Amino acid sequence: MSEASDVDFGPLTALVGEWSGGEGVDIAPEPDGEETNPYAETITYSAVGGVTNAESQNLAAIHYRQIVRRKSDGAVFHDETGYWMWDNDTHTVMHSLVIPRAVCVLAGGIYGGETDGDGRAIINVAASLDDEKWKIIQSPFMQENASTTAFNHTIVVGNGRLSYRETTMLDIYGKTFEHTDQNELTLA
Repeated sequence: MSEASDVDFGPLTALVGEWSGGEGVDIAPEPDGEETNPYAETITYSAVGGVTNAESQNLAAIHYRQIVRRKSDGAVFHDETGYWMWDNDTHTVMHSLVIPRAVCVLAGGIYGGETDGDGRAIINVAASLDDEKWKIIQSPFMQENASTTAFNHTIVVGNGRLSYRETTMLDIYGKTFEHTDQNELTLA
């Protein structure tokens, strides 16, 4: 592993730091429909450095931890950790994450230099149960009762601002549900 100061993190460079935002909106499934939960969160991204796989793939890795609290009562309802990785040779962005509901995701996408009107990087990654490259793994209980079938995450980051929209397709309560989270955060 190489030191973070010697590594090109590509479009992930602007992620490093501590972010906070209080305007999050979570639309989650309920047996009789959906519920909307306003939330506040912090996400801390730490540069890990360079990682070499099989002596031929070089990745830049950033570790993160996301803590989400309901605005109504301050209770933590989402705690997530994982890594964002950049493969400069193939321009591939990878996002591996784990949540304490026995669900793991390895999502990926190609970054072609897309930016918004303010010059912020637009990063898209996705995974699904039937994708050959980017997978979702979950416990037998979750597979049978609240199966995650697809995952899509878009981040727009730069100039001290980060916004995201994350959509998780769930097979739950006998129906397919589009569970979404979105927020706007600022760098501390």
